[in-house]
Amino acid sequence: MRSPITHRLLESIDDPATLRALPRSSLEQLAEELRDYLLQSVAASGGHLASGLGTVELTLALHYCFDTPRDSLVWDVGHQCYPHKVLTGRREALRTIRKRPGISGFLKRDENRHDSFGAGHSSTSISAALGMAAAAKQQGWRSRSVAIIGDGALTAGLAFEALDHAGGIAADLLVVLNDNGMSISENVGALSQHLTTQGRSSVADSQGFFKALGFSYHGPIDGHDVDALVNACNELRDAPGPKLLHVITRKGRGYAAAEAEPIKYHGVTPFDTEVGIVGGKTSAVTYTQVFGDALGELAAADPRVVAITPAMREGSGLVAYAKRFPDRYYDVGIAEQHAVTFAAGLATRGLRPVVAIYSTFLQRAYDQLIHDVCLQQLPVTFAIDRAGLVGSDGATHNGSLDHSFLRCVPGLVVMTPASGAELRAMLRTGVESGMPCAVRYPRTAAIGVAAADQPLPRPLPIGRGELVRRGSGIALLAFGTLLETAHDVAEIIDASVANMRFVKPLDESLLLELAKQHDILVTIEESVIAGGAGSAVCEFFAAQGIEIPVLRLGLPDRPIEHGTREQCLQEAGLDVPGIFDAVARYCAVVAARRSPGNKPLRMRDNAMFNGVLRLLTRSQLG
Repeated sequence: MRSPITHRLLESIDDPATLRALPRSSLEQLAEELRDYLLQSVAASGGHLASGLGTVELTLALHYCFDTPRDSLVWDVGHQCYPHKVLTGRREALRTIRKRPGISGFLKRDENRHDSFGAGHSSTSISAALGMAAAAKQQGWRSRSVAIIGDGALTAGLAFEALDHAGGIAADLLVVLNDNGMSISENVGALSQHLTTQGRSSVADSQGFFKALGFSYHGPIDGHDVDALVNACNELRDAPGPKLLHVITRKGRGYAAAEAEPIKYHGVTPFDTEVGIVGGKTSAVTYTQVFGDALGELAAADPRVVAITPAMREGSGLVAYAKRFPDRYYDVGIAEQHAVTFAAGLATRGLRPVVAIYSTFLQRAYDQLIHDVCLQQLPVTFAIDRAGLVGSDGATHNGSLDHSFLRCVPGLVVMTPASGAELRAMLRTGVESGMPCAVRYPRTAAIGVAAADQPLPRPLPIGRGELVRRGSGIALLAFGTLLETAHDVAEIIDASVANMRFVKPLDESLLLELAKQHDILVTIEESVIAGGAGSAVCEFFAAQGIEIPVLRLGLPDRPIEHGTREQCLQEAGLDVPGIFDAVARYCAVVAARRSPGNKPLRMRDNAMFNGVLRLLTRSQLG
């Protein structure tokens, strides 16, 4: 058992100003205390661990040498920001991280004045810091800008666009390259190989690489030598022009288990630091696991199937697939745009690529989806994980927009499975359709999972839903995994339930049938209401000249912040009580507008509607 470490120095730090008042000789001790505090806090609360353990000394040196927040530190992604949060007045709040109403696991401008730029996605830091540097110059401010970016995030095109621009305008900007050889998985690509095999041993090669982009290169230096880091930061702080400081760190530094398995300790649930993470898998099968297993089955049966991921092998459930089919698996690094156009290129030669990507990360490749895949009608299947609310990762990772931004793209089929079995069927439907297809599913345990030895279901008829419960008066139209919630509401109010399955194309014959047999339709989706599946239903009825009340339920027009998935669904009004209340209020509106001259309603058998009508009648009678 380790000897306990006291946090005497750390407890005296309320903000970076108090840090800068310390003697430089105390920084090494402070680093030990900060690392221990981080480990104990995240082990108790859960969150991102290994990245922050690797940036303790770097964080201390930057805040010690720069006049933050007047000088801006722009952290990339935010996985490594926990030490920064501790030093900027959020030490005690760290134990609440990613929990409601605690602090965010990422950077947020409205959370703390030292968070100069919000982040949750990667590769934004250089662009943002360059904008700050340019603004300071234009307005005559004495303010320095520092971008801290990992070697994994540096693979994205956005980072290179920013480097090229910074070098072109000779901006006073410091880029700190935190090189630990990792993103979440091991880094891939030629740049990573260059940094590893040349940048760490041959300064001249690295100087030439970054000099070509207009940067002066410094390093590489040991990112765990706080004294060397302070020397470098002091030397570069006021040097003019674009500068790059290459820092070598170890992900998981100071905790042997995390150093040995940085992927496992990238993001953790609560664990005992003396024992380490044991097991790590829950018994519940997730939609991500269902996807990975189903893709393996498809690949075994069809040699055309190829999997592509932008640096999300573990998160997208592709670990087993990558081992089983190494020649039909491509990790392209953090390069979402390239992933999609690369898939399009594969498809032109007869392959059936499947791009495994998170909903919010697909936003980065929207033009490629439209221009390179759908306009050419290439058979690329998008397996869109983390669709809907993701819980503790919060607003930057919620897949809130994909119904809206996907359904407007010509030629794209958009599917929303309500169960694990449907996800399997839809994945096969997409791969075998010969069309651009998207299958979106949430970050949650899957329901209706078939046994592992069951063959894949047959492809689904495209654009065909199903009436799964017949009730009276009200029909609930469920798009995706809220079907089970819709069933629970329907049991209370005796409503019909339709499993719509397809956001595009809609099952128009089913919609016409529902409109004929019901007085109120309620669409339910785990995506934003504006422009979503409910809007598609309303557009269809408007085009047909059919007047029927349609209540659209989905995510509100505001970000849903971090919390448990259940808390987030409750805030969005997409749990059973929330849907029940919304339907009751809408029934009241419809009932209040009913007049003797209107078409007779068929709601007489619906308990909710008649209960609302009786209450309205009593209030009107006084």
